[in-house]
Amino acid sequence: MSDLVAKATLDRRLAEIITPVIEDMGFELVRVRFMGGKSKTVQIMAERPDGGIEVDDCANISIAVSATLDVEDPIEDAYALEVSSPGIDRPLTRLKDFETWEGYEAKLETTELIDGRRRFKGVLRGVEDGEVLVDIDVNGETATIGLQFDWLSDAKLVLTDELIREMLQQKKSAGVIDESQFDEIETDDTAGSEED
Repeated sequence: MSDLVAKATLDRRLAEIITPVIEDMGFELVRVRFMGGKSKTVQIMAERPDGGIEVDDCANISIAVSATLDVEDPIEDAYALEVSSPGIDRPLTRLKDFETWEGYEAKLETTELIDGRRRFKGVLRGVEDGEVLVDIDVNGETATIGLQFDWLSDAKLVLTDELIREMLQQKKSAGVIDESQFDEIETDDTAGSEED
């Protein structure tokens, strides 16, 4: 699997089981991770093909995936199942994510050292011939580098004011946010300031 949706072998197996279930429901799998330790957890991030996901959608995905995992039984021990949205500072797991979020700042990690480093931070500049293009700072100058998608071990957007504004604008355009709600929000500066 040449994407970052699933890293480990068990994650890939879970992705094989989960992806058809989620796609049949009209969503896309963004990432799946099995977290070991004392309390084992399967973390699933999903969204609509055009972005976004609601709490009720997460609950419905959880029910459908849970039933499928009960039948397939890829995990021997008891585990918790968590389904969520990718969030604002979302992981970038598919090649198309790097095109979608072109112009935004991201942190990327590679499996191998490239010019003596594994971590890169810069502005995404899209995709070309299977390479993720990134503007990075090199000695005070901006340089565009290409990283083979297959070299990436991790990538996510950096939480910036610009990204937050874009997400709020998308929600407003989709009718999810009603600006009149914000007019009613007041802060109570006196709360907790009374002395006993």
